[in-house]
Amino acid sequence: MLVLLILGVFLSRAATAAEAAPAPARLSATGQALLAASVRFGDGLWDDRAALLWNSATATPGTSRKHQVRETVWYALGLMLRDAPGDRARSLRALDTVLGQQITDPGQPWDGTFFRSPEEPQPGQFSQRWFDYDSNWRQFIGTGFALFLIHYEDRLPADLRTRLDDSIRRAVEGELGEKRLTPNYTNIALLHGFLWTFAGQRLHRADWVAAGETWAAAVYDGFKAHNTFEEYNSPTYYGVDLYGLALWRADGPTDRLRRLGAEMEAGLWRDIAGFYHAGLRNLAGPYDRAYGMDMTHYVALTGVWLGLVLDPALAPLPDLAKPLEHPLDFIAVSGLALLGAQIPADALPHFQSFQGERQVTRIITSRRTATAWLGDRVMIGGEITSLSRSAGATSRTIFYPATIHWRPSTGAIGWVWLRDTPRIDARASKNTLTVTAIGDSIFRLSAPSLTAANLTRDRWTLPGLTVDVETDANGFTVTPSENFVEIQYREATRFVLHTTITTP
Repeated sequence: MLVLLILGVFLSRAATAAEAAPAPARLSATGQALLAASVRFGDGLWDDRAALLWNSATATPGTSRKHQVRETVWYALGLMLRDAPGDRARSLRALDTVLGQQITDPGQPWDGTFFRSPEEPQPGQFSQRWFDYDSNWRQFIGTGFALFLIHYEDRLPADLRTRLDDSIRRAVEGELGEKRLTPNYTNIALLHGFLWTFAGQRLHRADWVAAGETWAAAVYDGFKAHNTFEEYNSPTYYGVDLYGLALWRADGPTDRLRRLGAEMEAGLWRDIAGFYHAGLRNLAGPYDRAYGMDMTHYVALTGVWLGLVLDPALAPLPDLAKPLEHPLDFIAVSGLALLGAQIPADALPHFQSFQGERQVTRIITSRRTATAWLGDRVMIGGEITSLSRSAGATSRTIFYPATIHWRPSTGAIGWVWLRDTPRIDARASKNTLTVTAIGDSIFRLSAPSLTAANLTRDRWTLPGLTVDVETDANGFTVTPSENFVEIQYREATRFVLHTTITTP
């Protein structure tokens, strides 16, 4: 397998670099190789003139590249970890540049956050969060600055340390002034809780330490209601959650934060393990937020965490020798590696081999329940939303309410995703996906050698899998594309999809 050869090369290079600057003691040889690969990936995006990373190695014809501020902090941290000749100087240059990208505009909701790239304009009167600026850059970049101060303060000039402290203070003050966060906005709530208490301790603000602990307790109480986070089962955002919890557990400024972080981190890993199919190297759906259906074809942070621990042949990561989908998250390896993955001993076997057929049902809130069924070669996921959530092209939540994964005889993963639907209830059970949604629905299907001609209203004959469809839809259309086929059912109220593996 090509990725094994690549990681083998990186292993030898990582071992050589480790003679001068050992990687974190808790990082396995595989983790060191992944870290080395990540930093080398960042090397290829580095613009020495701007002291920032580009968003891609080359520009797409007819478009311009942009620089990436957040990812530059992750890369700078990776340079400190690698610590090869010239790495420290480049890392300090990168930090200096990113500090200059913080927005100072007292009284405005974007005060204290950072430009996502130096090419974007200053926010103004009609600017909208997410479209014109991103408040979350306070937490992403602020926690990166905190890791520098915690682990590499002795490598930072005194004036740079002072500027980092001031930047973190402005980020926290800006967040408190914007008053937009709630404890159930999981990934950012976790980062905010850490940064708030860290800043309080470092800047001698006892009121911030106390308030940060109160915030952390609220996040914990929300988790303990069902031993889940409301932002549920996301291959990407679970990775951010694990980063936030590892910050609490490893570098939390108070005993309470460290204790709560360790407890929730272990609980989250156990929950992930229940939905994970090691044979398919993927989490079963449903996904509250996702950027793809197959972690072996795009970079998901949960896959990166597992890549730090598992043998390369088991890790849910794409082929590193090929162009990566969702590639910039690969640069985040440095922060994850520095904190270390702590997977409970009772959860780890689920990531190493398939642990047998099972039905999983998890209450998320009083109105939402995630369901999944995992078989030997197929797994199904569906979310019961009390008909409160929809999915589609206009949905900013990137919600995947109903999914199927299977392995055709070719070895590659096939999948089905209900990508556009009205308000939905979906339930997974053995070999079956049951959907209630009144209106038009679109399924997206992908598998090696998939043929649109084999898809009819009542039966989908897929490579290695047959899906028999019961529905009351009044219309049916098949639209092939280069890498997938979409099936639209019009004016439907229900679907029952029965799956049957058809190859040995």
